[in-house]
Amino acid sequence: MPKANFRIIPLLITLFTTGVAVVLGWAMWDIYMGQPWTRDGTVRSYVVTMAPEIAGRIVELPVQDNEFVHKGDLLLVIDPTDYKIAVQLAEAAVRHAQASAETIDAQIAVQQAQINASEAQVEEAQAAVTFAKEQAARYEDLAKREFGTLQMAQETASTLRKEEAALRNSQAAFTLAQRQIATLKAQRSSAEATIAQTIATRDQAKVNLGRTQIRSPANGWITNLRVRLGDYATVGNSVISIVDADSFWVDAYFEETQLASIHEGAPAKVKLMSFGQIVQGEVGSVARGINVANAQANQQGLATVNPIFTWVRLAQRVPVRIRIKKLPDGVRLVAGMTATVEIEPRRGSD
Repeated sequence: MPKANFRIIPLLITLFTTGVAVVLGWAMWDIYMGQPWTRDGTVRSYVVTMAPEIAGRIVELPVQDNEFVHKGDLLLVIDPTDYKIAVQLAEAAVRHAQASAETIDAQIAVQQAQINASEAQVEEAQAAVTFAKEQAARYEDLAKREFGTLQMAQETASTLRKEEAALRNSQAAFTLAQRQIATLKAQRSSAEATIAQTIATRDQAKVNLGRTQIRSPANGWITNLRVRLGDYATVGNSVISIVDADSFWVDAYFEETQLASIHEGAPAKVKLMSFGQIVQGEVGSVARGINVANAQANQQGLATVNPIFTWVRLAQRVPVRIRIKKLPDGVRLVAGMTATVEIEPRRGSD
């Protein structure tokens, strides 16, 4: 065989290998861009943190760590003794305020009767004054015409002055009675405000009594339980955390170069590191923002920009939320697990 043939064979092999590599590389790139996938996936879930709204000693703790609880199940009980007493005191205060208001109502009723009597006395005194004026005028006229005595005229004039004084006294008593009932009505308004305040205090005491029992707000698992029976619970400090069983999803972190092929509602396959079964899901949403190091502000509020810029630019990774649609039997989801996610192209898309 000629030596020229031996020289061509290596060249052909090199060209063939290069062609195969280019075709395979192009195919892999097409698959990577057309059907994006990532090994950077994490199982996520919401964690409900329970913190007491009142303080006290824990007297009941019917749950254990990693135990599954249903929504409404009792998690713990804080000593309700002080809060029961507070409710009793508040109810007594309400009854006392209501009794005070009833007493004022009775006083108003009595005073109203006094006003009616005083009004009648005023009318009676007014009539007596009118009659005395007529008598005094008559006897004064008779005395002037010498048909009556001066003594009778003086007596009727004196009687008129007495009746007028009696009228003034009756009118003063009537005015005083009206002022007293106005005072009682003001006291009644104050009593109503006191009743409203005591009722609000009683209702708050009942709410605090109800808060001595902490119940689960969701279905899920008790996690990282550190509280113990007899511990003192303080307001606002977390005592129990629950992993919400109905809130699991997967956060998949895709490179920004793959986002053009990812759309909401696209089918997704999730492969957990711990299980061989495929978890079916779909793209729920794509994050619209990630942290940018160069956007951090200094103490003056100015942007801190890294002065070093290398020639290699790495693609940022953007979180993509994957909704779980079907969980195979035997697969146990744990928040924080690692997953591989593959996004399938939508039907009808190129």
